[in-house]
Amino acid sequence: MMTSLRIGLLWCVSLLVVTFVPARAAAQNCFGRTTLAEAMDHFDAVVLANSRDGAKQLEVIEVLFQPNSIKLQAGSKLELSAEQLEQFQVSPEKLKKKGDRFVLFGTLRDDGSITWTFPAVTTIHAWQYVKKIPRTNHPAMQRLPFFLKHLEDDDSIVLTDCSLELSAATNDQLVELARETPPERLRVGLANPKCADRGLYGVMLGMKGNADDTKLLERIILEPAEDFRPYIGGIMKGYLLLSREQGLSLLEEKILRDKTAPFSEMFAVIDALRFIWQYGDNRIEPDRLRQSMRILLERPELADIVIPELARMKDWSVQDRLIELYEVDAYNIPSIKRAIMRFTLAASTDTGIKKVDVGAAGGPPVLTPREKLPAHVVRAQKCLEELEKRDPKTFHEAKRFFVPK
Repeated sequence: MMTSLRIGLLWCVSLLVVTFVPARAAAQNCFGRTTLAEAMDHFDAVVLANSRDGAKQLEVIEVLFQPNSIKLQAGSKLELSAEQLEQFQVSPEKLKKKGDRFVLFGTLRDDGSITWTFPAVTTIHAWQYVKKIPRTNHPAMQRLPFFLKHLEDDDSIVLTDCSLELSAATNDQLVELARETPPERLRVGLANPKCADRGLYGVMLGMKGNADDTKLLERIILEPAEDFRPYIGGIMKGYLLLSREQGLSLLEEKILRDKTAPFSEMFAVIDALRFIWQYGDNRIEPDRLRQSMRILLERPELADIVIPELARMKDWSVQDRLIELYEVDAYNIPSIKRAIMRFTLAASTDTGIKKVDVGAAGGPPVLTPREKLPAHVVRAQKCLEELEKRDPKTFHEAKRFFVPK
């Protein structure tokens, strides 16, 4: 029988192949953001087939791979059971249109037969792409250039898969990919509104661009945001890598302090600040990044997002402000109250005391002695006592799932 893992993978593949949706939307709906290459790792056979006159019969056009025990070839006939069609919500009418092409994923059964699942509509162009996809056992830097090359493809199937592959790249891999990609290639991609992931190009250009590229990224950021711009977070990351504190001041003025700025644009700035904090190599001073993040603390609709970021940045200077906000009506939301509790718990455990092993025989770890606890820890412990009295239910909920870092 098909395992639950394969069912999940199959559903992801259906999103990639059947539903022509923006790349990021498909990614968010996928269990584990599964790519076509990852899906192929978990199936025993993949074939391209044609629909025939019958409602449940397909004819093999080409075999990508199959077990040695199966001898399918062009012209082989495949039957799909009513149960299979019902399980994956494929109506027989879909298969009646002669000439439609489908990708089929097969699972080898114990009796040596293949169970074929989800006949996903595809194009010949996408099939040619699937045939060339570097498998997941290849080194990342042999795979990523292939997907970058196809990122401006006109086929939605290809676009979605490439975006998923590249979104999984690590920061170090993006740096290396940017190093090997001509800047002009990135500039052309940014100028193309049909590019599946202008945000990726923005980040990469920020890693190797010049002053003119800073102006290019700034122009894109300042364009009127009439609709949701899924790429803008990546543009902002690249912009901050190049412009540093000067660019951060512009984002504060144009977005963070603008009460009319769309939520999506403010969230993109938060994401960019998080990125620079983790990967910016001190291009912007930590205290300057904290200062920008604190601005958004005064926006109740963003508080449950911003408070954990401030905790991650160890900005304990806002402890007293958070205690004040705990009783403000606009912040009287369970998710915000839990965030404040967890922030205070994090501050109370950030002692700077490290554990060390003692004794040649491997004795138990002991705490390195310190004359006194830091002031923010003492303050946080007092705040916790106050919060527990005010709201014991939320206190115990937050403490139950809190993991010190």
